[in-house]
Amino acid sequence: MDLYLHQAPSHNLCLTLNRLPPVTGTPSLKRYRKTIQSTLPSTGVNGSSYTTASTIIPSHKVTVHDRQRGIVHEFVVPEDQYILHTGEAQNISLPFACRHGCCTSCAVRIKSGEIRQPEALGISAELKSKGYALLCVGYPLSDLEVETQDEDEVYWLQFGRYFARGPIERDDYALELAMGDE
Repeated sequence: MDLYLHQAPSHNLCLTLNRLPPVTGTPSLKRYRKTIQSTLPSTGVNGSSYTTASTIIPSHKVTVHDRQRGIVHEFVVPEDQYILHTGEAQNISLPFACRHGCCTSCAVRIKSGEIRQPEALGISAELKSKGYALLCVGYPLSDLEVETQDEDEVYWLQFGRYFARGPIERDDYALELAMGDE
């Protein structure tokens, strides 16, 4: 589909929508790449005119239900930007710690929509399949609705089975033996 808009007699703006191929590893989405091509007036060195073309990255509405603060944030995030960084640029306060996808401070549970998070080391494939994601390294692939999670809960789901095998019981006899060796 081509749409021609006339801004001024010397400017001609053409908007073209092209369908993108599906992203590998994700379901086929109806996403479009918008290419704007504009012809500018003669401003070149020798009076020549030139044409510029650029690609506009699709953006998606992201809704974050912050359970800890009882606040709902809504903002728009381009597909090529991290959700956390874009929110912060819009003065939205979201939970975070490492900013590198290694901890679980910014963990959310996806209520609807799709997110791409290739650098999310703090969330296992199992938790990703259950709908958990990290805002600091997450890119929206569609309109997205998420809910913040308790960091300790997600950390336990991620690492608890490896580090904690139940409550720690005090062994006074072992402590006395250790103290006696000093």
